[in-house]
Amino acid sequence: MERLEKLLTERFGEKRAAKLADRFSKYMEMTLNWNEKVNLTSITEPAEFVEKHFLDSLSIMDSYEIEDAEKIIDIGTGGGFPGIPLAIVFPEKKFTLVDSLDKRMKIVQQMADEIGLKNVTTVHGRAEDLGQSKQYREKFDLCVSRAVANLSTLSEYCLPFVKVEGSFIAFKGPDAEEEAMAAENAIMELGGALADIEEAGLFMDDGTDLLADVGHMLVHIDKESKTPKKYPRKAGIPSKNPLK
Repeated sequence: MERLEKLLTERFGEKRAAKLADRFSKYMEMTLNWNEKVNLTSITEPAEFVEKHFLDSLSIMDSYEIEDAEKIIDIGTGGGFPGIPLAIVFPEKKFTLVDSLDKRMKIVQQMADEIGLKNVTTVHGRAEDLGQSKQYREKFDLCVSRAVANLSTLSEYCLPFVKVEGSFIAFKGPDAEEEAMAAENAIMELGGALADIEEAGLFMDDGTDLLADVGHMLVHIDKESKTPKKYPRKAGIPSKNPLK
């Protein structure tokens, strides 16, 4: 937790950082305890958990997209990442966390409540179904996702939730640029435009990058026009037959 605590102290000052660090620590402890019963994470070593779940999730905390957003949705959140770490440091913003496994979402909601997060709502459902719902369609300023899917499929899951002039940030692996080029037409069809591709970094004032060894990439997509009503297609189709 040392690197996380250092980051929080630099960003928020010692007093607030101590409270935030306590929430992070408790969330990790509960996640690892629950993980013995329900699969929430494959990462069980605490130092790796902090780096790959907490710090990686916070790699967008200085982005203009999240700074400008009021309502944020996390698609395929799993054990609550990146949604929960972001919700901890941005209590003034509202976060909706979506996953297709109901039991997992109930546990994440319970853990969020236990650490005192009042800005988190979990939703059980498939993105293909929720993206066609009036309650969620084009209602969010920002969508984030670390879900495992090619960028074309992930864009069909995520862009329908984003308002025009909002944004989508996908957490991807080292092949992000190649994926983005292959998905560019699909992104445009869904109302988006590729804005930037960058290596995930989390920089201290002295220039130290806390994510120097993680190697994750961030794909930034702007929502320029409404997503056509036919998207997302029915459950299962975006993954079996990605847009090209």
